[in-house]
Amino acid sequence: MRPFLRYVSRNPTLGVGLSMFLLLFLFWIIGPLFIDVNLARPLSAMPDMPPSRQYPLGTDTLGRQILPVMLQGTLYTFEIGLVAGAAGLLIGTILGFAAGYLGGPLDTFIRTSADVILTIPALAVLVVIASSIKETLSPRTMAGVIAMLAWMWPTRTIRAQVLSMRERPYVEIARLSGMNDIQIIAQELLPNLLPYLAASFVGAVAAALLAAVGLEALGLGPQTEPTLGMTIFWCMYYGAILRGLYWWWVPPMAAISYVFIGLFLISSGLDELANPRLRRARG
Repeated sequence: MRPFLRYVSRNPTLGVGLSMFLLLFLFWIIGPLFIDVNLARPLSAMPDMPPSRQYPLGTDTLGRQILPVMLQGTLYTFEIGLVAGAAGLLIGTILGFAAGYLGGPLDTFIRTSADVILTIPALAVLVVIASSIKETLSPRTMAGVIAMLAWMWPTRTIRAQVLSMRERPYVEIARLSGMNDIQIIAQELLPNLLPYLAASFVGAVAAALLAAVGLEALGLGPQTEPTLGMTIFWCMYYGAILRGLYWWWVPPMAAISYVFIGLFLISSGLDELANPRLRRARG
């Protein structure tokens, strides 16, 4: 833990990104103590009310208070990105290690499958799937839909990393010492790839968030949950910008920007940890 804290102190980019998400987690934990999340439901307040002492961020045309919508919306949206990104990276890691280390026909099959699926427009496929089940979509179901097409790129990149690592001297020494393939992967390859996997995980979460917000902004998200993307959809549906209801569309846009900036800073900081050339350049 101490080496990581020392690294964060020497890497302000990573430190700022982690601090941003620490504040966001505190908002999720402490917020419900002061904000009634039930006020995020339709007709819980007067519609189209501007910010005031009674309604700190105002209300929308559906009669929902924007502040509890932001509390639940950021949490649901980040949950979708986190689950989808983690699932996609997990599948990609397993397939990437299997293809890169074992090779042979299995490598050919996995590599070809990933390359073929990557040529298919992912957004179009997600739109078709989400539109067919949108009536039963929940945040976790939507995360599963996005994860279905989130494993190909991690599979390719991790396979390439494993291909370069499996021929290194320490792997040959591990083979000569009697270690089997699973032991070599778990004890030799995986620990050396952890910094890269950490950076890939942040990138996978960001990509899943982008896909989720894009689908929701088209109205293909959880219809009954106040996610950030669905909030933007209802803003467009009711013409909030044309009607001058700035307090309705500014908070979700600001929240999305905040989350993506934090993820970008964390990814940049972890990229230096995973890339020896960047570490040497800083040093």
